[in-house]
Amino acid sequence: MTRIPPTLGRRSFAALAGTTLTGTLAMPGLARAQAAWPDRPVRVIVPFPGGSTPDIAARAVAAHFTTAFGQPFVVDNRSGAGGNIGTDAIAKATDGHVIGVSINSPLAVAPALYPNLPYDPRRDLVPISLLVRSPQLLVVHPSVPATDLAGFIAYAKANPGKMTYASVGAGSGSHLAMEDFMARTGTTMEHAPYRGFPPAVLDLVAGRIETMFVSAGAVLAQVNEGRVRALAVTADARIPTAPNVPTLAEAGLPDATSYGWVALVAPSATPAARVARLATEAQAALADARTRTTLEAAGFEIVASSPEQAAAYIATEAERWGGLVRRLGIRIDS
Repeated sequence: MTRIPPTLGRRSFAALAGTTLTGTLAMPGLARAQAAWPDRPVRVIVPFPGGSTPDIAARAVAAHFTTAFGQPFVVDNRSGAGGNIGTDAIAKATDGHVIGVSINSPLAVAPALYPNLPYDPRRDLVPISLLVRSPQLLVVHPSVPATDLAGFIAYAKANPGKMTYASVGAGSGSHLAMEDFMARTGTTMEHAPYRGFPPAVLDLVAGRIETMFVSAGAVLAQVNEGRVRALAVTADARIPTAPNVPTLAEAGLPDATSYGWVALVAPSATPAARVARLATEAQAALADARTRTTLEAAGFEIVASSPEQAAAYIATEAERWGGLVRRLGIRIDS
């Protein structure tokens, strides 16, 4: 199994992607075996509302699958519990015509965060492919008297517990990025969880909260208009849509790179040959120029992968962020 580092550079990921499937797809009879599936519409469960990051990625892939497989791939939004409800629905599906997408928290963090999680991502799901990833921007309301990361850390230390930061829920990438930040810098802030980035960004612009880590695509308009200030990006290099914003490492906080990501998954009983073909078609979908343009305009980086690479990456993320949850004692009793 190829082990993917926790932080993937664009070149290294591109070099890895697609290398595992070539031999698999050359196996005699595979095309014939796959021809019988699907024989009816396939549900693509998305554990988040329409218009969300996972939903955008899922619909792009589902449109290609509909053409490639000759049956409708219908998106089914099943939101709730930070993505756990929909992810559990994917894991428990038994009719052979269900796949889905999910993200960091339900796939890599939830086992450490929820003592009564109704599914086990490693046992009940099989990764098909990573689809996209997106870094986060550390942003502040203009009332915060800091124009760079060092100034923000100094201000937070001088005002312990007085600032409030937003997230899109306990265990989300935005939440854990700030918990990691506070642990690294010796700062403390109050947590205000929201149901999504749009209402959190609205409250940030209004000054009802002071700061947050937020998916770059969800806040770039406000940054460009000067309604919020971006201090750093969690990517491993500066991003094209915000070239003047330094990375956390450049700003003085090394080894803190992180991404939000979306993966295509299926119930664990899905035949390996079917998983392989779905991965190949996912790569084809993400290679389409129109699809790439749509996703990149929304702030996503394409990271199509083989099933093995996706599994290795998710395992690495689980080790990193699950370890953080356990180390800091973060728990949700549900």
